[in-house]
Amino acid sequence: MSTVARRSPLATAGTLARRAASAVQGWPWWLQVTALYGSSRLVTACIFMAAALHQGPNPWFPPKPDYWNFINIWDARWYGQVIAHGYPSVLPTDAAGNVQENTWAFYPLFPALAGGLSRLTGLAPAASLTLIAMLAGWGAALAVYALFRQKAPHAAAMWGVAFFAAFPVSAVLQVPYAEPLSLLLLAGALLLVVRRRYLLAAPVVVLLCFSRPVGVPFAAMLGLLLIVHAAAYIRRGRQVSAPGDAHQAKDLAALTGLTAVAGVSALAWPAAAWVATGDPQAYTKTETVWRGHDLVPFKPWFDTGVDLFGPVLGVLAPPVFEVLFGALLFLPPVVRLGAELRLWCACYMVYLLAFLHPQTSTFRMLLPLFPLALGAVFLSRSRAYRGTVVAMFLLLQIVWVVWLWAWAQLPSGGDYPP
Repeated sequence: MSTVARRSPLATAGTLARRAASAVQGWPWWLQVTALYGSSRLVTACIFMAAALHQGPNPWFPPKPDYWNFINIWDARWYGQVIAHGYPSVLPTDAAGNVQENTWAFYPLFPALAGGLSRLTGLAPAASLTLIAMLAGWGAALAVYALFRQKAPHAAAMWGVAFFAAFPVSAVLQVPYAEPLSLLLLAGALLLVVRRRYLLAAPVVVLLCFSRPVGVPFAAMLGLLLIVHAAAYIRRGRQVSAPGDAHQAKDLAALTGLTAVAGVSALAWPAAAWVATGDPQAYTKTETVWRGHDLVPFKPWFDTGVDLFGPVLGVLAPPVFEVLFGALLFLPPVVRLGAELRLWCACYMVYLLAFLHPQTSTFRMLLPLFPLALGAVFLSRSRAYRGTVVAMFLLLQIVWVVWLWAWAQLPSGGDYPP
């Protein structure tokens, strides 16, 4: 009997797996990322289809919908309304004069691209939204890898993409939401900033500010980065000959210009709502409709803390969380991310704490913190650790889809938004 014949099925499978892994390692980086990201999206598609089989009565379609109908719900319907009807020139109100839910809460870049594709190809708006979201998610994975390669070797960057693609709320990367497009632009903007291509970053930042409400923290990150590099420049005494990694006057000028562009662009959409409706608070009034009360910075987190943990622990919970997150940014694996990515994570988290009303949608809002995925990779080189993280994330994807994406009527009416 031959040696091959005496091998156990498990040994043969292991040999084939090693050969397959070796073959994949010979592929170009973009093909490896595509294979990894595509595999993760197929797993998520199976999760969606399994959840759809258990979907009962809901506001959008009959029970047990197909995959395509199932992913075109929640905010996807709002983007469809933007394509069909645009933005209102008069804010809708109830009999008491309270502003009602409307499309000004949904930034224009994603529906504009989908609307253009729909008119160009004849595709239905829902199909155009889905196609652009899926392509943008793929592009985001490629951009995330390119960004991570600035800080890590190939293998670690690939694990970072795996963490990003498997994250519990990464299911949103293949549904008609603006997150995939926004993450593509955010990763691209961060990549250009890390490479100090500030002038090239300007148009990307403008598009980013019209994709999702992330312009304010991005502008804040650039402002802090400018202060850091300007202070270093002054300390050097404006030396003509400086280390190769130091910012020169032309770099500071370009970064100053980019910071100004980001600041203006961050306010452009609220300004557009003001011009179109004549109400200077049109955007904020619309955003706060879903909260049920006016915007008071930081207060919703304390209110939620009190509701969850009581009057004492609830008040302490937000500052304790802030301290813990701040400490996280100084851990050695996170320090390796560099000043730009750490500042982005810090500014974005402060933005969430200041302006976000904590709810079930908050989980989805954490995706822009994706640079921390590489920090999690740096925590250990163990494949067992990294594989366990991916497996845990995929299991939590099931929880997110079944708990939040699938519609389940609450006794009080409606359901928790994803």
